[in-house]
Amino acid sequence: MIQQIAFIVVTLLAFGLAGRAFSRVRRNILLGQDEDISGDTAQRWRNVLLVSFGQQKMFTRWIPAIFHLFIYVAFLLTQVELIEIFIDGVSGQHRFFADKLGGFYTFVISFIEVLSILAFVATIIFLARRNLLKTPRFWKPEMKGWPRLDGNLILIFEIILLIGIFSMNGADTLLQDIDPQHYPETGQLAVSTWLGPALFGGLSEGALHVVERFGWWLHLGMVFVFLNYLPYSKHLHIFLAFPNTYFARLKPRGEMDNMPEVMNEVRSMMGLTEGGDGDGMDMDAELPEFGSNDVFNLSWKNIMDAYSCTECGRCTSVCPANLTGKKLSPRKILMDIRDRAEEVGRNIESGDEQFAKDKSQPLSKDNYDDGKSLLDYTTPEELHACTTCNACVEACPVLINPLEPILKMRRYEILTLSQGPQEWVPMFTSMENSGSAWAIPDDRDQWAQEAMKG
Repeated sequence: MIQQIAFIVVTLLAFGLAGRAFSRVRRNILLGQDEDISGDTAQRWRNVLLVSFGQQKMFTRWIPAIFHLFIYVAFLLTQVELIEIFIDGVSGQHRFFADKLGGFYTFVISFIEVLSILAFVATIIFLARRNLLKTPRFWKPEMKGWPRLDGNLILIFEIILLIGIFSMNGADTLLQDIDPQHYPETGQLAVSTWLGPALFGGLSEGALHVVERFGWWLHLGMVFVFLNYLPYSKHLHIFLAFPNTYFARLKPRGEMDNMPEVMNEVRSMMGLTEGGDGDGMDMDAELPEFGSNDVFNLSWKNIMDAYSCTECGRCTSVCPANLTGKKLSPRKILMDIRDRAEEVGRNIESGDEQFAKDKSQPLSKDNYDDGKSLLDYTTPEELHACTTCNACVEACPVLINPLEPILKMRRYEILTLSQGPQEWVPMFTSMENSGSAWAIPDDRDQWAQEAMKG
């Protein structure tokens, strides 16, 4: 009974804390503006099935993809055993499904154990890649400090979780012979049947019981630690990859969205808006801002992209600007957006009126000004280096679009701040005068029309 009470208290506490952390993530994502998510629903579900569940885009680099698949499938199927742990924790029973499923139970647990061994091997290899082989994309400047530690911590958590599973199952196989009344027969398990005697064969019944309970609580405890750690980690993509791929952009990659602000200005100049003067212009209207300089004028999908980022660095590793030594890293752009959203979210949650634009009104995303912006995180040099080649978009395994916020911030710099590299000025002049970025007359195709007449 004491164990059941302890289980229920710990479970409620863990889910309560996790729920609060996940609600903060949701709040931060909703700092962004609305986005049109219409489109082919069938295509969106295909993306979820192939890209999220099927890991399709991971297999452009098949060696790490295989090892990632081991961890991914093991994570999914281990939840079956976790369901039994929850039932046992509440009911006070042990191995609730063992006598009900018989031989199928043995098969399921054995399959999970084999996958767990494969996941353990994959985890060791990933740790080696990060820390011994030092794969270049994991050692870029933006990966210093917390991002590097975060990548290692989750792998260490995975190893501890596996220790809990095999301590529990290994001791359990020995206790089944000693006390079959309390430890139901599981059959010959693929790993624990030989690993248990090898590790715990000389222990007394009392010691075996301690090991089994230790493994049970360690497994459960690491699940709860993992659950509460995710909202602060890049591994949040375990959950967000699914909605992110569903809401991924379906338009052609080279197609840029029109800016409503520009369309409104054009309509106003043409006298197509209400409340304008004789020339169609509303002289009292506040001047609009074009593009994005902060998370408030990005879309919620842009911010969800940032929270879904796995920090795998595939985007940066194929970026031609980064490969030629320029400062731009698409991964860093996403990390900047997430860091800024976190900063804004914390400040709003604090309720400190120093962050309010209008001190007489409550602090909110619509009444917020801390004197900073996203451009304090991302430099103009990074934005100017982008060639809009879409290589980063193509490389992302969870259909994130790093290019879109880059273009929005560049639009803000050019159209709102009237700034930008001097090298771009002749291009804008040529576009205005001749309709071409290369100063070629806009009637350059006239010869073709004459040829067609001839």
